[in-house]
Amino acid sequence: MAADLSFREAQTALELCLAQLQDQELDVESMADLYRRALAYAERCESVLQQVEQQVMQWDPTEPELAPTPYVP
Repeated sequence: MAADLSFREAQTALELCLAQLQDQELDVESMADLYRRALAYAERCESVLQQVEQQVMQWDPTEPELAPTPYVP
């Protein structure tokens, strides 16, 4: 199910669906199914991006536990 995928997994699945949709030999039913799956993967990607955007907008750099850790070689 697309809702359970990570962003990278959904993006890869979307790319695979789009590549398959370019196949000239697909029947109409297969095209419709691939289109629905591609749409679900695209929506999952958008959902993950929106969640990350919300987290970034809510991030408070003054909270010590959330502040980035300096790199020490």
